[in-house]
Amino acid sequence: MEFIKRLDMRGGVASEYLVRHEEEEAEYGTYPWERPARMHLELGVINLDKPPGPTSHEVSAWVKKIVDVSKAGHAGTLDPGVSGVLPIALEKATKVIGVVTHTSKEYVVLMRIHKDVEQKQLERTISLFVGEIYQRPPLRSSVKRSLRKRRIHEIEILEIDGRSVLMRVKTDPGTYIRKLCHDIGLILGVGAHMAELRRIATGPFREDETLVSLHRLSEAMHLYRKGDESLMRRYVLPVEYSVSHLPKIIIRNSAVDSIAHGAMLAVPGVSMVNRAITKGDLVALFTVKGELVAIGIAEMSGEEMVLRDKGIAVKVSRVIMPPNVYPAMWKKRGSVM
Repeated sequence: MEFIKRLDMRGGVASEYLVRHEEEEAEYGTYPWERPARMHLELGVINLDKPPGPTSHEVSAWVKKIVDVSKAGHAGTLDPGVSGVLPIALEKATKVIGVVTHTSKEYVVLMRIHKDVEQKQLERTISLFVGEIYQRPPLRSSVKRSLRKRRIHEIEILEIDGRSVLMRVKTDPGTYIRKLCHDIGLILGVGAHMAELRRIATGPFREDETLVSLHRLSEAMHLYRKGDESLMRRYVLPVEYSVSHLPKIIIRNSAVDSIAHGAMLAVPGVSMVNRAITKGDLVALFTVKGELVAIGIAEMSGEEMVLRDKGIAVKVSRVIMPPNVYPAMWKKRGSVM
């Protein structure tokens, strides 16, 4: 079985792809970073640094006005007093920003304990919360207050200053950090509360060079309207960025338009596939040029997609690529590729 290693958009360790059919880049379509400015905005996502104070909904509305688009939506709501990474999708990119909502989150939290405790006791108690925990949403939450299970992947104590404890927490989505601090205080027997919270990562979006404040975004858009696109393109990222954490399937040029018209991806339409894909995985479908076509659920493993002669490889759930960008080769063949 032939395979290659290929770097995904976020770089890092190359993913291993199985090759079903070698496909050349088509003359159709556009590389994500080379889209015309207006198209770039309509298929854009912003790694916004939310300030403390406003709601996530208010911030999204401000971004919509700053960028001058008809639609903007955020992923992973932050409480008004919380700052940090808030991904915001523009126009057509709002179709897939929801996949970021259900990814792991990472926070830096300042917890204050109410009485002095020994450092070893504090460290031991905090370590008890790594793994699967039970939480009931707080009284002020907008969801039903039923007991739920969540997984804390990591808790790292960054600094201890008297009764103030600075921690980095990596966790499943839907975990209440305020409740986590409260529960740590209960186990310690002295009480504790969350003093400050900042989100430093959600899915592929992190505190890095792409993070932008409202002020810097406004400045970038002002320069764009005067003819300088450089800052706009630095802070408004291609929609492909928002699914860079998903396993990927590169589809054949002949399959692109059928998917754009709402068809499922059949095995003959597969060019390359991430080897790690298993049945039931949420996957992203890309052209050879790296354009996001759609996302969907894998109906078979990556190896099966390469070895089988027929069958539905992916049940498509969201389509991003508009119809007629690639030629309708599937009509000529009379079947879905």
